[in-house]
Amino acid sequence: MKKSLILLLISFYSLGQAKQKPNIIFIISDDHTSQAISAYGSKLAKTPNIDRIAREGAILYNNVVTNSICGPSRATLLTGKFSHKNGYKFNEKKFDIEQAVFPEELQKNGYQTAWVGKMHLGTLPHGFDYLNILPGHGSYYNSDFVDSQNKTTRREGYVTNVITQLSKEWLNQRDPNKPFFMVVGHKATHRSWLPDIPDLGAYDDVTFPIPDTFYDNYAGRLAAEDQDMTIDKTMILSQDLKIHGKYEGPGDGGNYNRFTPQQRPPFYDYYENKISKEFDEKKLSGKALAEWKYQRYMKDYLSTANSLDRNIGELLEYLDKTGLAKNTVVVYTSDQGFYLGEHGWFDKRFIYEESLKTPFVIRYPGAIKPGTKVSQVVSNVDWAPTLLDIAQTKVPAEIQGKSFLPVLKGQGKNWKNESYYHYYEYPQPHHVYPHFGLRTAQYTLVRFYGPKNFWELYDIKKDPKNLNNIYDKKENAQIIADLKKQLVQKIHQYDDKEALEIFQKGQ
Repeated sequence: MKKSLILLLISFYSLGQAKQKPNIIFIISDDHTSQAISAYGSKLAKTPNIDRIAREGAILYNNVVTNSICGPSRATLLTGKFSHKNGYKFNEKKFDIEQAVFPEELQKNGYQTAWVGKMHLGTLPHGFDYLNILPGHGSYYNSDFVDSQNKTTRREGYVTNVITQLSKEWLNQRDPNKPFFMVVGHKATHRSWLPDIPDLGAYDDVTFPIPDTFYDNYAGRLAAEDQDMTIDKTMILSQDLKIHGKYEGPGDGGNYNRFTPQQRPPFYDYYENKISKEFDEKKLSGKALAEWKYQRYMKDYLSTANSLDRNIGELLEYLDKTGLAKNTVVVYTSDQGFYLGEHGWFDKRFIYEESLKTPFVIRYPGAIKPGTKVSQVVSNVDWAPTLLDIAQTKVPAEIQGKSFLPVLKGQGKNWKNESYYHYYEYPQPHHVYPHFGLRTAQYTLVRFYGPKNFWELYDIKKDPKNLNNIYDKKENAQIIADLKKQLVQKIHQYDDKEALEIFQKGQ
């Protein structure tokens, strides 16, 4: 009898533990690509803290986005809807705050909610008990922050460090009796790449190998040929690479006029007295100049990423010390992929692999087996329903994505394994033609439209760098027919009327 009572109590305790709602910290950076994360096999940088999340949980190798630019990606996160449904197709617009966002469902389920750092939606959405966000992209040094009452405060320090500090402050003052959901939105590694002072010159002893597609001739790819995002021609020496930057007044987009008297000397000394001097002495042109710009880009980008990983480690350490790690889900992702010299480019936007795929690692103690590797295609439209599923919260019917929590638990045998994409922003700032398409486990089918109308097809298993457009090859006729059938099904399913009209006009 006594033994039975003990077993019954253990069962009730275990049931209570199982039903305890987990806390969730969702860390989303900006333009930080998987090519710069060692957990993804990168040899370019070491990211021990991002790697730790992957090692202690799951790493996704085919996490893609629905519209590869900053604001629209965050709007998709908040709504679980595609850009044509949430209304945020382009950057620098105003997000419609009258529409539902998934943190509201978490609030109804007893969660405290917060967003700290970059949001980039032009408005303050509902669904958050606490906001302390950057206006627009914010600044790397001494940035302004906007709170829930729309009050702006300038906070001294390097922005990545300040975001971590504000995040920990909110965690310390929250109600400890309620579960929480917090987004930590980092500005890093967005253009222009300003490293923290301790990271200046962190990669100066490294010579990075030139990507084998750096001198891509874009044969058979009209949109790739007609873009404006090359390191050679588009990257600005003063603004992007800090060559004789304007330290007085509003020059260079205000990058350098926020320094305190203590911050300015080491930054100025490094970029003016060392890097600019080196540039002047070399007197480069042609390919030599393009490759020098690439080296400087990589050094600045990865130096900026150093503080990102370091601050993720600081937050993980906080969870360990407070005991929160045991029941806190931690996600690290970025708003989309990014080009690190592939095809001669920086930036994103294209449905092509380096831009389309974004890193995603998740640790969920007791639910996701450490060391889990996920190869299925999942999308950022699936993030919101997955987070709701983790939080044991009902997913509203109007959300267009699906929870991939079963996939993370190794139960995703019937997962769709394909994703729909639609990019709109043209002609500025990078002259990438608008396009929509389908990414499956093996193929990418894309329809470009606007100034020119044409199709492209890639076998990403044979051609992961998207160099060989095989749309016009006769032997692919049946593959194309099948993929177009799948594509139009997705267009109907997600009610993309603009894409449907374009598709019907020129199949």
